[in-house]
Amino acid sequence: MLIRRAGIDDVEQLRLLYQELEEDGVRYQPEHFVVGERSNEFFESADQDILVAEEDGKILGFSHVMILEQKKVACLKPETLVYIQDLDVLESRRSQGIGTLLMEASKRYGKEHGVDFIRTQVFPQNIDGMRFYEKNGFREMMKTIESSLD
Repeated sequence: MLIRRAGIDDVEQLRLLYQELEEDGVRYQPEHFVVGERSNEFFESADQDILVAEEDGKILGFSHVMILEQKKVACLKPETLVYIQDLDVLESRRSQGIGTLLMEASKRYGKEHGVDFIRTQVFPQNIDGMRFYEKNGFREMMKTIESSLD
C-alpha cells in the first residue's frame, strides 16, 4: 500500500470516491447534501493536498487536508491546524486499515507543516466513522447545533 500526494492523473479515480462520499452525505443529511460534480480546478487548488492510498495502480481511499489558522478571536490561542475536509475509503475496502494509514499520513502532514493539532467533522449518525476517529486519537470537543428557519 502506497500513501502519496494525489496528482492530476488521479482526478478521475478521486471523482468516483467523492461520489461515494457524497452519497453518504445525502444518506446522513439529505437536507444539506447533494451529489455534486468536482471540477478540475477543485483538485488543483493550491491551499490543499489530497493524500491517496494506492494499491496496484488503484486509489482505495483519500484524505483531503488543509492547513488552517485558528480564528483570530481574543479568547482563542493563535494556533494552526490540519483540517481534514474529507476522508474516504472505498466501501468495499473499509475496515482493512487503509483509513488508519491515511490518518497517520494526515498527522505526519501536520507535523511536517508545524501545526498544533488536527481537526475534522463527522456525522453523528455515522457510528462507524465516530469509532474510527476515536480509535485514531480524536475526541469530541464541541457540538454543532442548528435550527431550520422555516
